[in-house]
Amino acid sequence: MPGKYLAVCDNQFTVKPIGYVRSKVKWTPRQEYDWNGIVSEIVVDRSLAEALYRLEESSHIIVLCWMHKAVDPDKMALKVRYKGDPKMPLVGLFASRSPYRPNPVGQKLVKLLNIEGNVLQVEGLDAVDGTPVIDIKPYIPGYDSAAEATKPPWSDNK
Repeated sequence: MPGKYLAVCDNQFTVKPIGYVRSKVKWTPRQEYDWNGIVSEIVVDRSLAEALYRLEESSHIIVLCWMHKAVDPDKMALKVRYKGDPKMPLVGLFASRSPYRPNPVGQKLVKLLNIEGNVLQVEGLDAVDGTPVIDIKPYIPGYDSAAEATKPPWSDNK
């Protein structure tokens, strides 16, 4: 089964979705959302349902998505401004959360509300309806958190 989801050849690889997001949020360019209260579903491929065994014992999970609506080479820049705000400082793409990246992988820690069969109900996933999910991991405090983490001062500005 692993070959069904990942193919490697000469430093190139193909990642296939393990599932898709179902959400009331549809893609709209330049739309800002408060993702914190949004409940959505992750529909995992039925052939992988057994891989969800005991995941419900975690209160939170890490979801990796392919931001399929952010695949536009013309919009990717090596330096960007936070949320596109011209008043914000210029930072390198890898110092930002811009969705327009060489590989548009999104990562989000979300609250796991429920699992029924191959469908996960989550809160706070910043992904629109139809977004491909490429992996799910349990959040493990102490392993996934950094007690001494810092963030750039400009990230508090709105």
